[in-house]
Amino acid sequence: MIFDSLTSSSGGAGTQPGPFGRFYLHELINSGGMADIWVATDAQNRTYALRKLHDRYKFNFVARGRFLRGCELLARLPPHENIIRYIDHGRMEGSLYLLMEYVESSNLKILQARADEVFVQNISQILIDLALALEHMHDHHVMHLDVKPENVIMTRNGSIRLVDFDLCQPIPEKPRKFGRNPGTPHYMAPEQLKRLPFDHRVDIFAFGVTAYELLTYQKPFPGDTPEEVLRSQMDRASYFAAPRDLNPDIPPALEKILLKCMENDPDRRYPIMSALVHELQNALYLP
Repeated sequence: MIFDSLTSSSGGAGTQPGPFGRFYLHELINSGGMADIWVATDAQNRTYALRKLHDRYKFNFVARGRFLRGCELLARLPPHENIIRYIDHGRMEGSLYLLMEYVESSNLKILQARADEVFVQNISQILIDLALALEHMHDHHVMHLDVKPENVIMTRNGSIRLVDFDLCQPIPEKPRKFGRNPGTPHYMAPEQLKRLPFDHRVDIFAFGVTAYELLTYQKPFPGDTPEEVLRSQMDRASYFAAPRDLNPDIPPALEKILLKCMENDPDRRYPIMSALVHELQNALYLP
């Protein structure tokens, strides 16, 4: 699924090619905090991306539960062209796995760092497609909770897929507190960082932060710790630069959208992704 973005956070046993249940693991293409992703084939020589929970989490019930919940929520989502396609999940040889479509791709963080030509030329469509992916999730009562450039991959023809559903949760009927507060602080809304009740509007905030970063090449709210990120969110006069101050080529209408997404008060953000998608398409003159 994720091409040429290997990190070294797992290592050790279980990272060698070879048989795994009914699959053969060929190449380790990504290693994250919870799982490895392999290029895998089955007996019919069909190619997949296989995500396998790290062996060190075999008896970690929190990690296993998070992995399985992400698999189950992804399995229940109807297919969407901008969300990685689910195929199967389960347990083999004592390890949890998720089987997905395989596409040669890189994540947006890598592509931005390379100043990839396809990325640069398609940035408007990338933003709209990411918003459409989140709209689809929200319409089916699921919030992602880890929207960031690393979790969006792009193929060589500019098509994107939203990935990594470990932190997903059903959208609550009204904002509520969650027992744990996982996520990536730079993309988390103030209500998450304060451990207050929240709902799907935190994804809208994270979309705004992600879009800001993709367009300006810097994060809107600096900080090395969650506390520092929250401080910069609360004291915008000292820390925050308007998008067009960093990139004058951003259309004023798009800047207005990003600022609304990143409002500290969730009631001042877009109430639903469909409203954001509509304004985004109008601002970028795309059908």
